Amino acid sequence: MSKKPIAFETVLDLCRNRRRRVVLAVLDGERRPLTVNDLRRTVLTQTHQTSVTDVSGGVLTEIRLSLRHTHIPKLESEGVIEYDPKRKLVRPTDRFDRLQPQLSAILGADPELEDGIELRI
Repeated sequence: MSKKPIAFETVLDLCRNRRRRVVLAVLDGERRPLTVNDLRRTVLTQTHQTSVTDVSGGVLTEIRLSLRHTHIPKLESEGVIEYDPKRKLVRPTDRFDRLQPQLSAILGADPELEDGIELRI
């Protein structure tokens, strides 16, 4: 795999969706593999400003499905994450590291993410 930076247009496309931006931000902050449940809880708290205990099961299911069927596959297809479906584990790749300059600029400009994103457990 090439060590050259990822095209800015590709980074913009990956950051186009708010849920994907949350996933990218939490992976950037944690720098370690995370479960889909970790990501689901973090997306929930960032997009709904509420905890898992205060939301309906339907909302949690919708977030989980969008992560597993839309956002994780999109990130995986660009090679920035690896997804282990048996363990439901998302792992950032070396290519993810090459997103850094552009990703930091985009996430830093997002007013909804300006306080940073922490993993919600």
